[in-house]
Amino acid sequence: MRKINFYAGPAALPLEALKRAQDELLDFQGTGMSVMEISHRAKE
Repeated sequence: MRKINFYAGPAALPLEALKRAQDELLDFQGTGMSVMEISHRAKE
């Protein structure tokens, strides 16, 4: 069973959203680049 944060601030995210973020951390939308490596000014 997952723990739920009842503190003020960020809420619990669905497990599916967390898994997608985990995958895209290494390969953002199939670009072969991490989401952290892409410029915030890029068109991707």
